[in-house]
Amino acid sequence: MDRIKPRKHVYNGMPARDLGSEGWHKPWSGGNGGNCLEAMKLADGRIALRQSTDPDGPALIYTTDEMTAFIEGAKSGQADFLLS
Repeated sequence: MDRIKPRKHVYNGMPARDLGSEGWHKPWSGGNGGNCLEAMKLADGRIALRQSTDPDGPALIYTTDEMTAFIEGAKSGQADFLLS
Protein backbone atom coordinates (compact mmCIF):
# COMPACT_ATOMS: atom_id res chain seq x y z
CA MET A 1 0.00 0.00 0.00
CA ASP A 2 1.37 3.43 -0.89
CA ARG A 3 1.95 5.89 1.91
CA ILE A 4 0.34 9.27 1.39
CA LYS A 5 1.74 12.46 2.86
CA PRO A 6 -1.24 14.53 3.99
CA ARG A 7 -1.29 18.26 3.39
CA LYS A 8 -2.81 19.15 6.79
CA HIS A 9 -3.04 18.01 10.35
CA VAL A 10 -4.63 14.55 10.33
CA TYR A 11 -7.27 13.83 12.96
CA ASN A 12 -9.98 11.26 13.56
CA GLY A 13 -13.24 12.22 11.86
CA MET A 14 -11.67 14.71 9.45
CA PRO A 15 -13.22 14.97 5.99
CA ALA A 16 -11.67 12.18 3.90
CA ARG A 17 -11.44 14.55 0.92
CA ASP A 18 -8.77 16.47 2.88
CA LEU A 19 -6.53 13.40 2.56
CA GLY A 20 -6.77 13.55 -1.23
CA SER A 21 -8.29 11.19 -3.74
CA GLU A 22 -5.20 9.11 -4.56
CA GLY A 23 -3.85 6.27 -2.47
CA TRP A 24 -7.16 4.79 -1.33
CA HIS A 25 -7.49 0.99 -1.71
CA LYS A 26 -10.46 -1.35 -1.39
CA PRO A 27 -9.00 -4.35 0.44
CA TRP A 28 -12.42 -5.61 1.56
CA SER A 29 -14.67 -5.36 -1.47
CA GLY A 30 -16.97 -8.13 -2.53
CA GLY A 31 -20.51 -8.84 -3.60
CA ASN A 32 -22.02 -6.04 -1.55
CA GLY A 33 -23.26 -3.78 -4.35
CA GLY A 34 -20.25 -1.47 -4.31
CA ASN A 35 -20.45 -0.54 -0.62
CA CYS A 36 -16.82 -0.95 0.32
CA LEU A 37 -14.46 0.12 3.02
CA GLU A 38 -11.43 1.97 1.62
CA ALA A 39 -8.08 2.21 3.38
CA MET A 40 -5.05 4.48 3.01
CA LYS A 41 -1.68 4.14 4.72
CA LEU A 42 -0.54 7.59 5.87
CA ALA A 43 3.05 8.85 5.84
CA ASP A 44 3.31 8.52 9.64
CA GLY A 45 2.20 4.86 9.53
CA ARG A 46 -1.38 5.38 10.67
CA ILE A 47 -4.27 4.02 8.59
CA ALA A 48 -7.23 6.04 7.36
CA LEU A 49 -10.56 4.34 6.60
CA ARG A 50 -13.53 5.75 4.70
CA GLN A 51 -16.80 4.52 3.21
CA SER A 52 -16.46 4.23 -0.58
CA THR A 53 -19.99 5.51 -1.16
CA ASP A 54 -19.19 8.67 0.82
CA PRO A 55 -15.62 9.65 -0.20
CA ASP A 56 -16.06 13.16 1.22
CA GLY A 57 -17.38 11.88 4.53
CA PRO A 58 -15.37 11.35 7.71
CA ALA A 59 -12.11 9.42 7.75
CA LEU A 60 -11.44 7.26 10.75
CA ILE A 61 -7.75 7.28 11.68
CA TYR A 62 -6.16 4.28 13.42
CA THR A 63 -2.65 3.48 14.60
CA THR A 64 -0.88 0.42 13.25
CA ASP A 65 -1.29 -1.25 16.65
CA GLU A 66 -5.05 -0.61 16.63
CA MET A 67 -5.45 -2.06 13.13
CA THR A 68 -3.27 -5.04 13.99
CA ALA A 69 -5.38 -5.79 17.07
CA PHE A 70 -8.61 -5.49 15.06
CA ILE A 71 -7.46 -7.68 12.15
CA GLU A 72 -5.92 -10.34 14.39
CA GLY A 73 -9.02 -10.36 16.59
CA ALA A 74 -11.31 -10.70 13.56
CA LYS A 75 -9.20 -13.54 12.19
CA SER A 76 -9.40 -15.39 15.52
CA GLY A 77 -13.20 -15.06 15.65
CA GLN A 78 -13.50 -12.33 18.29
CA ALA A 79 -15.71 -10.23 15.98
CA ASP A 80 -18.01 -13.06 14.89
CA PHE A 81 -20.78 -11.66 17.11
CA LEU A 82 -21.08 -8.78 14.62
CA LEU A 83 -22.28 -11.21 11.94
CA SER A 84 -25.08 -12.89 13.90
